[in-house]
Amino acid sequence: MLSKSLPSSPAFRIDTKTKTSFSVIIQSFFSVQNPRAWILFIVLFIQILLFFNLRRFPISIPPPHHRFPTRLALTQTAAIQNGTVLDSSPTINNDQCGSGRVYVYDLPKFFNQEILDNCDNLNPWSSRCDALSNNGFGNSAAVEYSGIIPENLLSSWYWTDQFVSEIIFHNRILNHKCRTMKPESAAAFYIPFYAGLAVGKYLWLNTSTAKDRDRHCEMMLTWLQDKPHYKKSNGWDHFITMGRITWDFRRSKDEDWGSSCIYKPGLRNITRLLIEKNPWDYFDVGVPYPTGFHPDSYSDIIRWQSFVRRRRRNSLFCFAGAPRRTFRNDFREILLNQCRDSGGSCRTVDCGGARCFNGTSAITETFLDSDFCLQPRGDSFTRRSIFDCMIAGSIPVFFWRRSAYLQYQWFLPDEPGSYSVYINREAVKNGTSVKAVLESYTKEEVRNMREKVIEYIPRMVYAKDNKGIEGVKDAFDYAMEGVLTRFKEQLQPEFHKWK
Repeated sequence: MLSKSLPSSPAFRIDTKTKTSFSVIIQSFFSVQNPRAWILFIVLFIQILLFFNLRRFPISIPPPHHRFPTRLALTQTAAIQNGTVLDSSPTINNDQCGSGRVYVYDLPKFFNQEILDNCDNLNPWSSRCDALSNNGFGNSAAVEYSGIIPENLLSSWYWTDQFVSEIIFHNRILNHKCRTMKPESAAAFYIPFYAGLAVGKYLWLNTSTAKDRDRHCEMMLTWLQDKPHYKKSNGWDHFITMGRITWDFRRSKDEDWGSSCIYKPGLRNITRLLIEKNPWDYFDVGVPYPTGFHPDSYSDIIRWQSFVRRRRRNSLFCFAGAPRRTFRNDFREILLNQCRDSGGSCRTVDCGGARCFNGTSAITETFLDSDFCLQPRGDSFTRRSIFDCMIAGSIPVFFWRRSAYLQYQWFLPDEPGSYSVYINREAVKNGTSVKAVLESYTKEEVRNMREKVIEYIPRMVYAKDNKGIEGVKDAFDYAMEGVLTRFKEQLQPEFHKWK
């Protein structure tokens, strides 16, 4: 039988002397007379106390949040994967009104709605009711554009008049996310006066007087100048849309063209949104001409951008317009002659008479088929055709810098050469070939310029929905952003205001 006792080998033998010595050390360390023992007890007690008290406070590290992509985010991701570029920041923002809120004056209907109600009498030749219908967009152009543009975009095209920005801005601002009903909380004040529609009735009547052309503006200013917030700022934080070119409101003498509304003292400090501005007047701001394309959704913009990007363009350049034979050395006639002599490189659309008034499907189709579109000045330095051209993905060719570069800084790229071509008109008059200049650009350069034009399309269009488009800013949004930023800058100490 095996022994149950411990083995007697040295490895398993307990040293009684060592055991006794260790016990003595432990007893002496925990003796109440030993100061080190007290220090150890105090430290342990403090740690235990801290541990139980800290458990009563909430943990400062937040739990992870799981963010699932929205439908908009998925659409934007798909757009990027498809090579679509949008020049716009998402409108989803925690502080959407950081630059301030807007108060819309409740003007008497005489200054806006009654003008629309009398649409039959706004033009000496024909009724304007169709042109001003559908919130200013005009009649649908779906039938005429069928077969030219994608079927799923036909509902976004209208016969929009070029002089309806007053209606478009009024409808949009009434639904703006930063509109306030309390004037005391507003950073900006909007005046919904349809100045362009009011004066348009009298521009073509030989029987109209200077007083006729100024009547609405003077009555509006009489009403406005009695308001406390106008008196407080002297108009510096007020703005208005005037739906024609600035020169229609700058009559110096009674026998001259247009009204003298802009020269009225009460309008001096009010910011004015116009389709053509005076580049040397701080209070004039150029905004895009309304075109026929009014997208209803983010997807509409993506589809249109993709369509114009993929479009096969068979012509080097084009020109839509008519000669002004009453003008000496008419520049348009020179361009038309060069176009005819281009050997098939140029397409033209004859816009003699009123055939191209507010656009035609033939114009859009011509722009869609051309790499470049010639944009000489119109009756003034600008023309709606500039925006019709770019929305179609065609690259504009300018001959006057005031046609775009000094007009629409809030809406076009900072670098003119990135999206357009400039040819000095005097050089063309002296024999420079437009065709030769345009042929000097490489395919890569043309592709890059077109991509920049396509990228900026959202800035040039006015959305169909009065609340805008989720996820993208259009021309109205950029205009509002610019106005509010301008008013914020005016509050800085270094900004000088005159009375």
